Amino acid sequence: MDDSDGPPADEPAAGLGEGPELVYVHVADHIESRIRAGRFPANSRLPGERDLARRYGVSYGSVRRAMAELRDRALVVTVHGRGNYVVRQLPAQRA
Repeated sequence: MDDSDGPPADEPAAGLGEGPELVYVHVADHIESRIRAGRFPANSRLPGERDLARRYGVSYGSVRRAMAELRDRALVVTVHGRGNYVVRQLPAQRA
């Protein structure tokens, strides 16, 4: 993941902590947008959770909750000891 895969430069910390949206939901939404845009192709491994926390400027716990949210959305699978991977077949985009 290069620096362009983190929060956009014109959105400091990707607007985290602003408005009613929870931090982990905002992180999950941003990663979902990257997955759907092809920045993270099917079967690719996502960056480590600690690396994502550093890049997004959020806690490790927030990234862990974001990964749980992405699993609930059927966008990633977690392989214990190996990391988080984008699913082979993306589900339809939610409304």
